[in-house]
Order: sequence, then structure tokens, then C-alpha cells
Amino acid sequence: MNDYGAYRRAFEGRELPLAFLDRPALERNVELTATRAGSLQVRVASKSVRCRAVLERLLEEPGFEGLLCYTGHEAADLAAAGFDDLLVAYPVVGREELRRVAQAVDEGSEIALMVDDAEHVERAGEVASEVGADVPLCVDLDCSTEHLSVYFGVQRSPLRTPDDVLAVAESIAETPGVHLSGLMGYEAQLAGLPDRNPANSGVENAVIRRLKERSKPRVRERRTAAVEALAAEYGLEFVNGGGTGSVEFTRSDPSVTEVTVGSAFYAPRQFDWYDAFEYEPAAGYAIEVARKPADGVHTCRGGGYVASGPVGEDKAPKPHLPEGATLRDDEGAGEVQTPILYDGSRDLAVGDPVVIRHGKAGELCRFFEELAVVDGDEVVETHPTYRGEGRCYI
Repeated sequence: MNDYGAYRRAFEGRELPLAFLDRPALERNVELTATRAGSLQVRVASKSVRCRAVLERLLEEPGFEGLLCYTGHEAADLAAAGFDDLLVAYPVVGREELRRVAQAVDEGSEIALMVDDAEHVERAGEVASEVGADVPLCVDLDCSTEHLSVYFGVQRSPLRTPDDVLAVAESIAETPGVHLSGLMGYEAQLAGLPDRNPANSGVENAVIRRLKERSKPRVRERRTAAVEALAAEYGLEFVNGGGTGSVEFTRSDPSVTEVTVGSAFYAPRQFDWYDAFEYEPAAGYAIEVARKPADGVHTCRGGGYVASGPVGEDKAPKPHLPEGATLRDDEGAGEVQTPILYDGSRDLAVGDPVVIRHGKAGELCRFFEELAVVDGDEVVETHPTYRGEGRCYI
């Protein structure tokens, strides 16, 4: 990421707040991701990007193929825009959304839907048959684990054994309009939990690191068993796993054919707290100093773009530049104004920017209509976000 002076020059004369993408930092994050993935195909998680132009750039990289979408409507829109190999990561149950996907598939688009229950299969098959399409389905294997009664993972799929996935595969085989395409085994507790989260105590972080190591062999064993059962009985076109925080582990699993990565490219605050890799902050937003209510206090316009998940310090945005800028503990980042505490060497004047980093990746684009692409001390172009294109899927 740039130094403060370069950002101040880049943003001079532009209306703030604005969201930005640091192009050189993005390119270095792409390179690091390619190195981490090795020969394994990288599928890009669109929810962590939410900007078509950036998705197009990422898919130019050798070995980066396909998108992991977060709704059926999003996948249908991306298919209409020319993207292919689209996997919707979460079950779609609404008829209109299913119909859009089925129609896109019938017109030649590659969109697979996620299922973990016979009812998901039935709903997809019913709409697909009405449209006359043959929609590919992916079975979602739960990769959460338990350790001494401690549930370690996320609550998503109920499928945990080969018999579980075979039962859903059988329902797919018996349902007109759909066919089995792949398996996803996402190890959320390894990919999405930082090793040293500042919202946790030292003891809590130590427990998480220990549980992650204990969870790995169980995830591999469960995913391998499910893949072997499905491949032997029905065949699989792909096996998806992983996330930004677990690329090396996923790559080492021979049952997996592709790894999903998304947050790595913007590298929000959350990814500062992993031990195994270091990405470069590539996205953030700038708010401007609007008034100075007291010595050392610079109150800026806007700023309160908090990330999703359990409420805590790790979900809050944080001033990044100039160095030494901080939020007030008793106010934080505000709805329409944010007081910044700063007593550094620079003289922050009214109209100067303060650079902020978001807690998670793609959610930043929910709040801004475009990303200003910065290269050095210039904004070289702007990319519309999903919101800027009038899209808001969730």
C-alpha cells in the first residue's frame, strides 16, 4: 500500500468519502495467491470482490478459473455479462431465482447450484424441468469438527458422512432436470479464523490455533471419504475446498481439484492476523477532515462501515494512514461523521483524507458505487462496484 502522501495527492480534488483499490498491491496479492495455490486451480469468491472489472482481471491470471458466486441472481447476471464456470455457494430455494439460473443454463451458461438436502434437489429439479434445462448440482459437505464437545466450524450443511452425501446424490439421480456435478467441502474453521485475532484473548487464540491443527486430519479424512463414495458411485467433475486462510492445507489434499480464494486480493484487516502468510492491504476508503472540535481531534465525514459477523473490535474499520491516527473508543466510526485522534508530524487540514481499512473484504463495495484505482500517486481509472451497477444481491 502507498504512503500517506501518495494517497493524499491521488485523492486531491476528488469527492470523499471514496473507496479505492491499490493496483500494485492487488497485483502482488494475485502473485502470492498463485504461488500459494501451486498447480491447483483457483476459483475466485465473488462475494469478496463485488466488482466485475476486478473479477475480469483476476480471471486473466493463469490457473484462475471460475467464480464462486453468492446468489443465483448474481450468477445469472455474471453469465449474461460473459462469465462462465459459475458455482453458487449457497442453496437457492426461491422459484424466480431458480428460474433465472435454469434459463441461463438452458441458454448455454455454466452455472451449478449448491444442495445439501433432498428438498433443495426437488425445488431445483421442478423449476429446471419446467424450463427444459439440465442444471448441474454440487453437494455441500460439512467440514466442521467437534473436539471435547466444542463445535469448531460454521452451521451450514448437515451432510457429514459418505452415507449422507450418497443419499443426496441418489435424490439427484432420481430427479429430472438436474444432475450431480461436484462436491464442495469448505473448511471454514481453517480458512476464516485468524490465528491472532485482536478481539480474542491470548488464551482464546491459543485454543483456536490448537483446534485448527486438530481439525485438519479430520477434515481431510471426511472429505476424502465423501469424494471416494461419490466418485465411485456417480462420478464427480470437480471437488472444491478451501479459502484464503487455508490454501496450503487445501492444496495438500489430493481429493480436491480446486481451491476458492477471495479475500486475499483486497487483504482487509482480518488477514493481518494469520501466521502463515502476509498479504498487502490493497483496498480501503478515504474520508475527509471536515472540522476540528479540539486539539488533536479531526472529525471526518462518514466512516462507519462495519463488517459482518460477531460484533467486536475485529469487525470495526480502522484508520490506516497517516500513521498514528486512531478512533475514539467511546465513538468509533460513525454514521455520518467520525472523530479521528491524531497528533503526528503531519498537519491535517480541513479537506485532507484519512485512509481507513475495512474489517472484511467485499463488503466494502456494498457502501460505494465505484472503486478508484490508484497507481502511485494517481487515480488511473475507476471501476463500478456491484452497487454502482445497480446490483444488491444480499
